[in-house]
Amino acid sequence: MKRTNSELLFEEAKKFFPGGVSSPVRAFKSVGGTPLFIKKGDGPYIFDEDDNCFIDFCASWGPLILGHNHPVIREAIIEAVHQGTSFGAPTRRENLLGKTLIDNNRFIEKMRFVSSGTEAVMSAIRLARAVTGKSKVLKFEGCYHGHVDSLLVKAGSGLVTFGVSTSAGIPEAFAKETLVLPLHDVLKLEQLLSQHHHEIACIIIEPIPANNGLLLQDKSFLECLRLKCYKYGILLIFDEVISGFRVGFEGAAGIYQIQPDIITYGKIIGGGMPVGAYAASAEIMSHVAPEGPVYQAGTLSGNPVAMAAGLAAAQLLLEDGFYEKMDVKTKNFVQIIQKHADQHNYPLHIPQIGSIFWLAFSRERIYTAEGIDASTMQYFNKLHKFLLERGIYLGPSGYEVGFVSSMHTEEILAEAAQVICAGLDFVFGSDSAM
Repeated sequence: MKRTNSELLFEEAKKFFPGGVSSPVRAFKSVGGTPLFIKKGDGPYIFDEDDNCFIDFCASWGPLILGHNHPVIREAIIEAVHQGTSFGAPTRRENLLGKTLIDNNRFIEKMRFVSSGTEAVMSAIRLARAVTGKSKVLKFEGCYHGHVDSLLVKAGSGLVTFGVSTSAGIPEAFAKETLVLPLHDVLKLEQLLSQHHHEIACIIIEPIPANNGLLLQDKSFLECLRLKCYKYGILLIFDEVISGFRVGFEGAAGIYQIQPDIITYGKIIGGGMPVGAYAASAEIMSHVAPEGPVYQAGTLSGNPVAMAAGLAAAQLLLEDGFYEKMDVKTKNFVQIIQKHADQHNYPLHIPQIGSIFWLAFSRERIYTAEGIDASTMQYFNKLHKFLLERGIYLGPSGYEVGFVSSMHTEEILAEAAQVICAGLDFVFGSDSAM
């Protein structure tokens, strides 16, 4: 495939942006080579500036569950733009989308629109601290919650430790407001809570961890979190920026039937437009200004164009059988690849839930971040290059998950699966019996 235009644009971009990109993973540092500059998207496909066509499994990192440039969403956006792009004031569409989301989600009573998932999490943390009167946050290794200062941390060196910053520019004092534990470890959880519960405002978790591989947790672990939070007077936050409205209209809360205290959502609720939200019971949300003392604001919150896109998307997602169909066709797609890997004894396991999947180069299910063998990323990197040359686009990192959209037909998925199987043959070659 030609890459001439993408290469030229990348060299130009380096003059304007750090590393030539506006978000780090886009730079292709993990997989090598030049990032693709995308010109357009259509259904399950994206097209780069060299007019190469790819079956897309990145879906703008998840929110495009309805595919690229969906005609219903596009027309809703165009209609809204004709009436103006930003008002910094309430609109009817904001009411309509809020009502649609709340009426069809048993786990929330009130919500606040913001402009990103990071902003939603930041606001949720502030709200939890205000409601409980406590300051510390407990998070889990392998769960990503946006670039919030106090959450860009990893575990320290001890059994139960305060967080250590993973980014320059974050004061040590901020990181020490965060406690970090491995996923899937009830004993360490109880040990930490027994020591620090009087300081902890909230526990935040991706109930379907999908930012560092797809680290599916047993329902019992999530239920344990819920019970411990009740026991110790701690708020439970489900970060559903990826899983919300992706695995079901009620997200992971609905799948597992667990009531969190606060839920955060991302741009899937805006049909892929820049938007996010945090939501909770009416009682908890009553603490948010102007009703309560927790200040949070945003000129673009409830942006009319994003609201129009979100309302159009929500109505499509609420169609009977939508999520069941998504799950079935994703399962079928994954099973083709998994069967091929099993027949050839390749070290591959593909966890899947709803329309999310992950190519994990291990035969065993992986529950924790430390369970990922970093050396296996060489397999993904080799596969990624193979697939790009043959028109399959995955997110440019082996730690990223893949997404199926409603525009991926059974035929398109079967085609992609066969190419991925061929890619596995290329990656492992004669070393397949390992």
